[in-house]
Amino acid sequence: MRVGLVCAHAGPPQEVRNRYAGTHQHVARVAAELAGRGHEVRVYERLDDPELPPTSDIAGYRVERVPVGPLRRTSTGELVPHVPELGRWLTERWAAEWTPDVVHGHFWIGGLAAASAVRETLIPVVQTFHSLGVEQLRHLGAAYAGPEQRIPLELALTRAVDLAVAQHSDEVDELTRMGLQRASVVVVPTGVDTELFTPEGETAPRDERPRILAAGGLNPGHGQEDLVQAMRLVGDAELVIVGGPPGGDLDSHAEARRLREVAAQLGVADQIRLIGPVPHDEMPAWYRSADVVACTPRYACTGRVPLEAMACGVPVVGYALGGIADTVVDEVTGRLVQPGDVRGLGITLRRLLAADAERFAYGHAAVDRARCSYTWDRTVGALERLYERVVRRRQPATSQ
Repeated sequence: MRVGLVCAHAGPPQEVRNRYAGTHQHVARVAAELAGRGHEVRVYERLDDPELPPTSDIAGYRVERVPVGPLRRTSTGELVPHVPELGRWLTERWAAEWTPDVVHGHFWIGGLAAASAVRETLIPVVQTFHSLGVEQLRHLGAAYAGPEQRIPLELALTRAVDLAVAQHSDEVDELTRMGLQRASVVVVPTGVDTELFTPEGETAPRDERPRILAAGGLNPGHGQEDLVQAMRLVGDAELVIVGGPPGGDLDSHAEARRLREVAAQLGVADQIRLIGPVPHDEMPAWYRSADVVACTPRYACTGRVPLEAMACGVPVVGYALGGIADTVVDEVTGRLVQPGDVRGLGITLRRLLAADAERFAYGHAAVDRARCSYTWDRTVGALERLYERVVRRRQPATSQ
């Protein structure tokens, strides 16, 4: 099968792509796994650097860089006017040289470009949003920073795709509220690298205090402030927060400064440690160093962090939403708390840190769950079956 994966955004520099988790790394892993299954895969992303080659062959698949828009890094909002041109470039490419059997759009910009490109063809489109503007706006309010065109364009995109891939159950509900039929939405959770993320291996240095680890991006939507507030109820423990700007300059990072100010006001500054971004291949050591991994986003996340922690044998305490609610089994692999319940969060963390046997049992169950249900092989196998399904659906029209 020929599979085209459309990101539209320019990819990060190769050293960032290789070392830090993100959507491009997710797409790269899907592409590599599909290629390993014998499919012919091409990934399309925008060219933003004249020094980069137009194509690169990586891990059995090809990356094609679309020469549309300015040759520099741009914001998502700046890309919107270039979507029709992106679509035309893909249409011409697929008509002349290589035609995919199925196209998979990633993020709303990639999906719009993909849907535009196949509009006059019988090529089916599968779409993964990765996040939804309407959901972010509802939970973040004034802190929402997405472009104003995003929400109406995402709504239009739901009417142009054959199938939407949701990464967790909450996203299914959100997409059906946006107008997609339930039969056109399928949950395919992200995978976890169970060869990299294991209970065995090096451990990051720590002191004698119990350690709570929070990982992911560093912005208001990730809910680290809730954890900082909860530390008043946890007692003598350390909260390590991983994430931040690529350069690691936390002193000039607005959210890092705000979290430190909140911690100082609450009298827990000596318990909070912000360490900045950590390369993805070094994260297992940090997970293993923790007694508990905490996941407290304000809106539904994909579940990557809890899965990585679980694969390392660490119990997870998180808000019962999104990928966290799907992956963490309450009182089996960790504990779930109602979103925004800071008091419940603090009490749950304190009790679990004091219960060695409980944490041990949760950790063992977490490893089993990650290895049995969330490998990349299972994730890409599910995508492969979806591609076959939408291609078959178009075959009768092709044969007429």
